Amino acid sequence: MIVFENVSKAFRTPEGTKVILKDANIVFPSGVSVGLIGRNGAGKTTIMDMISGIVKPDSGVITRYGTISWTVGFAGSFNANMTGAQNTKFIARVYGVDTQELMIYVQDFAELGHHFHLPLRSYSAGMKSRLAFGISIGIPFDTYLVDEVTSVGDASFKLKSRLAFIDRMQESGAIVVTHSMKQLAKLTQAGVVLENGRLTYFENVKDAINRHQSNMGSQEDE
Repeated sequence: MIVFENVSKAFRTPEGTKVILKDANIVFPSGVSVGLIGRNGAGKTTIMDMISGIVKPDSGVITRYGTISWTVGFAGSFNANMTGAQNTKFIARVYGVDTQELMIYVQDFAELGHHFHLPLRSYSAGMKSRLAFGISIGIPFDTYLVDEVTSVGDASFKLKSRLAFIDRMQESGAIVVTHSMKQLAKLTQAGVVLENGRLTYFENVKDAINRHQSNMGSQEDE
């Protein structure tokens, strides 16, 4: 469970102050997959970064209960001079999970072949994302933060990613950001709409999607 109490966040831009949140109070419940929906550039990724602790709110308190993943698929903290296998081992030790089990899972899931044992500096962006997704989903967290990661790879890998995510959701919760409303309808149960610095929770994700599309004046994705 993640609780926002009077949380505010804004940034200064050349065009003026951009408000992400203004005195937001909301609860992301445990064990529920929640879609975070809003206009392009509204601040969804910033909110995910605040939940993970990368970005601090300007005011208010965010309380986190249980274990929370880094943003699933984020490869920014990998060591480019280490191999995929070495990065996997290192993260397994940091999070206290069985190294060999995670190695086997990631090697099978990411489909990197011999590249798994080559330095990350030789990887394409897609390969890094597949490795990052495999490591992320291979470690059991109470809540997963997911930002567009199921769009990585070809149709077969996208399906594999979606099924792996759904399987994890049998025992965990998630907060999911994606531009695809169809994906949200498949992956999440509830929804939170970000509009004009305010968060509104809907127990049914379809109601959240309808509200967002009403805000946008369109039935299309962002």
